[in-house]
This record gives sequence, C-alpha cells and structure tokens, in this order.
Amino acid sequence: MSATSTALDDHERRVLDLVRSSRRRIREELAKRIIGQEHAVEQLLIALYAGGHCLITGAPGLAKTLLVKSIAQLFQLKFQRIQFTPDLMPADITGTEILQEDESGRRHLTFVRGPIFCQVLLADEINRTPPKTQAALLEAMQELQVTAAGQRYRLEPPFFVLATQNPIEMEGTYPLPEAQLDRFMFNVVVDYLPLDDEVAVVQRTTARGGEDIQPVLSGDDVLAIHDLVRSVPVAEDLVRYAVQLAAASRPRQPHTPAFINEHVSWGAGLRAAQFLILGAKARALLEGRAHVTVDDIRQLAAPVLRHRILTNYRAEAAGVTVEQIIGRLIETVKAPTG
Repeated sequence: MSATSTALDDHERRVLDLVRSSRRRIREELAKRIIGQEHAVEQLLIALYAGGHCLITGAPGLAKTLLVKSIAQLFQLKFQRIQFTPDLMPADITGTEILQEDESGRRHLTFVRGPIFCQVLLADEINRTPPKTQAALLEAMQELQVTAAGQRYRLEPPFFVLATQNPIEMEGTYPLPEAQLDRFMFNVVVDYLPLDDEVAVVQRTTARGGEDIQPVLSGDDVLAIHDLVRSVPVAEDLVRYAVQLAAASRPRQPHTPAFINEHVSWGAGLRAAQFLILGAKARALLEGRAHVTVDDIRQLAAPVLRHRILTNYRAEAAGVTVEQIIGRLIETVKAPTG
C-alpha cells in the first residue's frame, strides 16, 4: 500500500472510504452523550482501530464508564461490564462448570460462559481486585482465548479490554503488575473538563433523557479496519524513530540520556515501539491519510509510554513526573526529517 489511496486494491479503498466517511458520524453520535474529552476519545478510537486494549485512568465521576459504553454502541459490539471488587474470583470472569442433568437422567458438567465472552469488556476499577483475578484477563487479552477446566474457548473477535482505575485512592487496591500493564496499548488519562464543558454536562444530565446513540460500524467493519491499519506504509526511518524513543527510556543503556538514568528505574520494552507504529497507522487513517508522519508518533508517545516508564525515588523527591520525562524524551530523541 503506497502513500496514496490510488495504489489500494478495491477492498482496501472501500475500507479507507468507510473510515473517512464514518469519522464525522462518529463524532456526531458521541456528542449526544459525551462533552469534551477529545484527546481521550481519539486515543480510544485509535486503539480500537489498531486492535489494542486500553487502560483508562481518571478520578471518579468523569464519565469513564459512559465513554466506554457509548463507544461500544457506536461499533455495534457486544458489551459487558465487570465491577472489580476484592472478593472477585477468576471464575466470576471466565466462567465455570456446573453439574447438569439431561433428559435421560445422566449428569454431566457443562461450561457456563462468564462475562468475558463479549467484544468490548469494561473492567471497572481493575486495581480493586487481587492479582490472581487480574491475571484471568491476561490470557484473553493476549491470546484471544480462555482456558477453563483444561479446555480452551475462543473469544469472538474483535475483542477489546477497556479497564479503568482510580489514580488517587490507593488504600485497598492492588496495582497491576508490569507484565499486565504492558499488554495495554494505551494508558488514556481522563481529566477534569473546562468550566464551560462542565456547565454543559450538568445542564444535559439534569434535563430529560437525550437521544440514543446509533451504530456507525459493525464488528466486521472493525476487523476490516484492523487489516487496513496493518497495510498502511511506514518509512524505515520512522520505525527507527519509534524504536529509539522506546529505547531511550531505558536506564543504564549505552545511549540513554542522563535524565533517564537519574529519574527512571525501568523503561519501555519492545512492545512500546510496536504500539507506537500501530497507533500511528490508525491515527493516519483517522486523519484521512494513508501514510504515517512523525507527528503521528509524537502525539501517541504519552499514552503509549506513561504506563511503561517507572520513576524512582529521586524523581519523586524532585517532583519529576512521567509526563515531564516523556516530554523531554520527545525533545531529546532526534526525529527524522524529509
């Protein structure tokens, strides 16, 4: 696939036209429920187009659940919500076997599928449940399957896990292990709205019910977009730039910047560079382009890297945040020109 849509085959051209034509409709439909949060909406759409999972971080009451439900309705996908609690067990997510009796009186075990058998799974407050239950999602996120009682059950594609967590309330929570954090393509931050947007939210939510969101794309459309995203061309120097951004975040490496060695205890792995390129391809399509630019990669550096860079005690003492470190990385790592 070249930089222009004229080089596409007929099927790819139809899918590209679908992405372009649906962009305006998606915004119109989301505006029925969601006010503001443009960056969060864009990042969630990019992840869905690229086939990645998202961790959504924000304080309570910022409409994280409503945002996920609205996006699921946009894509006409089966939606399930799991409220994570300290007593939630893995079988509560994946399903369990129960003893049933057939017409002949014989008893046999039947697997009853859990809520994970859907297409958009909202894992609400994922850090409120112990690691054993958190890990029940890991196989599904990576392998698109569930193993129960020695049997493997495939999940219906497309399958997305959109997990929320509260960043300000740490008592009684179980921080996600790094191995599971790395499976999330983006860490999307949902922040407080500007004053005018908050006024609009209060006016809308205290009035009579609004319009329902109408589906824009089907599950088959999403799968076709996944294939198209992987066909978007990326120049080798842009791939090298994405790899260098991820590599520069790792302390104690030959070419690591001094501020990384001083303030970072652990940096991003190879999956970060993969998600930077996949996300950049999806962002290009959303922008109506069939080629990737440096700006696509830079715009996605924060959501890709913020949950993959672990700061040390020196950074905490100096008040240096992950966001500031990512900003300095973008300034430090030389981008390709031309």
